[in-house]
Amino acid sequence: MSSSTNTSTHHTSTIGAIGAPSRRNTELALLVFAVVIPVFAYANVGLAIDDKVPAGLLSYGLGLGLMAGVAHLAVRKFAPYADPLLLPLATLLNGLGLVVIWRLDQSKLLQSIKQAGTAAPRQLLYTAMGIALFIVVLIFLKDHRVLQRYTYISMVGALFLLLLPLVPGLGANIYGAKIWISVAGFSIQPGEFAKIVLAIFFAGYLMVKRDALALASRRFIGLYLPRGRDLGPILVVWFISILILVFETDLGTSLLFFGMFVIMLYVATERTSWIVFGLLMSGAGAVGVASFEPHVQQRVQAWLDPMKEYTLSQQGVAGHSEQSMQALWAFGSGGTLGTGLGQGHSDLIRFAANSDFVLATFGEELGLAGIMALLLIYGLIVERGVRTSLAARDPFGKLLAVGLSGAFALQVFVVAGGVMGLIPLTGMTMPFLAYGGSSVIANWALIGILIRISDTARRPAPAPAATPDAEMTQVVRPS
Repeated sequence: MSSSTNTSTHHTSTIGAIGAPSRRNTELALLVFAVVIPVFAYANVGLAIDDKVPAGLLSYGLGLGLMAGVAHLAVRKFAPYADPLLLPLATLLNGLGLVVIWRLDQSKLLQSIKQAGTAAPRQLLYTAMGIALFIVVLIFLKDHRVLQRYTYISMVGALFLLLLPLVPGLGANIYGAKIWISVAGFSIQPGEFAKIVLAIFFAGYLMVKRDALALASRRFIGLYLPRGRDLGPILVVWFISILILVFETDLGTSLLFFGMFVIMLYVATERTSWIVFGLLMSGAGAVGVASFEPHVQQRVQAWLDPMKEYTLSQQGVAGHSEQSMQALWAFGSGGTLGTGLGQGHSDLIRFAANSDFVLATFGEELGLAGIMALLLIYGLIVERGVRTSLAARDPFGKLLAVGLSGAFALQVFVVAGGVMGLIPLTGMTMPFLAYGGSSVIANWALIGILIRISDTARRPAPAPAATPDAEMTQVVRPS
């Protein structure tokens, strides 16, 4: 009897222990490729520019490999059942971004206007800080459900971060947008961190209010219209996004926050009407602000007729930018397969070539094929985030994962769409690829939270303890 019982208990425990494979070895193998590919790209750029392998190739490869290895060990230790693709995908994007930033650092034109020269070493430092924050998230955030306790504190914190750029003496106006603060000589974009804090607030709020928001008062043209008193939350968020657009002249951030809220609202209530209302209100707000805000008007004009803006900038007319036209020329000269890394002329974009317009360099030097590959990598990150949301066992985790994934997807859309001429420029930066400490640090924190949620979702349930009845079932069999 004892032998049968022990065998049965051992079998049950083994099933519980291996019910979900950790996939850490898969992650490690993918990380090797995620480090090797940027190293080869770095060597390619050096050979294209100077006909020799760059002197910093070894230190760059070791630095990126060491940071990726430390991040992997942290995941293996603190989140062993996490999604195996998120870390390698983020590492690959970050590594390729460092390569192109270093490539633009070699431009004599950008060096002459102090737009490049030392950006790559700084970005490597920002990457190290981002991965350090990623590890801190994994160590101290042992259960993502703890964040639900800070729902309304998160709301206050997000508003505080959004208002910081408006503080006199602290906020900085860069390229017409008041979305930066200057601290000890460093420029920080609080909105990058606010998107994570806002996602926590939206997830906690909608988890409690989703039943009321899902109620419909009547049906119109196939849509279930929400009750009038339930429109309050979306009106408040819409109004805040409009205020951001008016006072900070930041189209990208206002679109990002309002869009993230509408996505999470739709997921929480499963009502298509919220998507329709969200699109109508965002369109009405953007058109209304563009009717009187000069900076937004200039962005719209540069989108509608970039060649006219380029001509005016060449004539020295103040307030007009040639960047949109130069970016389109960069994409056009890249063709299908690109000119080759290090062999393009995207430095003619000049200002913000390595930040807001870094995608144009990829478009010129890697071509349409390279851009599609990059967008596919971004799409995989979003897909893994949505998959994590589907696998999460608690409603707060589901909403938080889909909110973070939606914010990430919206940021990629508004940046890529602006640079390619699909929508007006927004002034945001491409996650992981663009130069900027705030962006890379905040997005590593975002990946850390997604990994924590995925670890909780994929972690196998503990094996049930053997009971006397179960023991007797194993022993007593009918003859």
